[in-house]
Amino acid sequence: MILRRLGIVLVVFAASLAANAYAEDARPVVAADGAVTSPGGRFPFSAFVSPEALARFQQVLADGRKSPDIFGPIAASRKFYGDMNDSRAERMRKLYPVDVKASKIGGVPVDVVSPLAQTDNKRILINLHGGGFLWGAGSGGLVESIPVANLAKIKVISVDYRQGPENTFPAASEDVEKVYRALLEHHRAQDIGIYGCSAGGVLTAEAVAWIASRKLPAPGAIGIFCAGLVDMDGDSAYVASLLMGDTVPASPMRLAMLPYFKGASVDDPLVMPGASAAVLAKFPPTLLISGTRDFAMSALLRSDELLTAAGVSTEVHVWEGMWHSFFSDPEMPESQAAYRVMANFFMRHLGDGNGAAQNRRP
Repeated sequence: MILRRLGIVLVVFAASLAANAYAEDARPVVAADGAVTSPGGRFPFSAFVSPEALARFQQVLADGRKSPDIFGPIAASRKFYGDMNDSRAERMRKLYPVDVKASKIGGVPVDVVSPLAQTDNKRILINLHGGGFLWGAGSGGLVESIPVANLAKIKVISVDYRQGPENTFPAASEDVEKVYRALLEHHRAQDIGIYGCSAGGVLTAEAVAWIASRKLPAPGAIGIFCAGLVDMDGDSAYVASLLMGDTVPASPMRLAMLPYFKGASVDDPLVMPGASAAVLAKFPPTLLISGTRDFAMSALLRSDELLTAAGVSTEVHVWEGMWHSFFSDPEMPESQAAYRVMANFFMRHLGDGNGAAQNRRP
């Protein structure tokens, strides 16, 4: 009996030593350069998100596993995301009724998204769709335009700008300039807003820099969503992948890796406006939107720092537990809150109420 008890004690003691050793091995290791290496951990889904977002989160992960390689055949990516955006746009139109007409402005293909009860003919918005400068034309732009047009009662011009791999920088900026110049024939600059998500957010920033370089007046206000004025880096470029059920990347996605930016330099402020404080000083009031699981969140927060240092008025909204381009799904309360923020921002900043942005020239 004594030997048996002693054996049990030894087993328990050995197990305790093993558990302590495992706990010691599981402790994150911090290198001299600040890099943290951890064998793993448990990250509960945020307690602050809606039930609708939790349900949608699982589908987002499933969609991500089915998505084509971004550097694979472009036709496959355009088909995959085109089908996805067609479904989203149809759901959008049921919740936020609008009128949509295909047209051309300045020779550039656009979709004109008009509220059914338009109350403001002076102000107008330009939307630049996302899609890695590879896809997103058509329904991708409608997903971002429909709710804002409905809520703000302002017409939105969704621009089908030229993309890669068929085209390279500055083709998209040139297309935005053509649309902007055409709108200036009927609208004051302070009545025009520009906004976009992901690649569209990057292009929004590039377009403002491009417009300034062409000695045109700055728009009244802009929105940069799930993107930034700097390259993708910082904490979220790594942590977001883990929180989205993926492996931590060795290095984040860089703008120069996209086919559209082949041969372009990230040191050029027309490509990366955050590289020049002088260029940023010409920016109008800017709305910045992201989520805590968005890989672009750190780049967006850094952009806010740079814009603020340049004297630009900014407004930042970050939704807890939300992922990249989360508001593409209209049923979530978080998405609907984001649409209201967008609509209210442009309603407040466009027009004569925003003296700081009126016809500002470089």
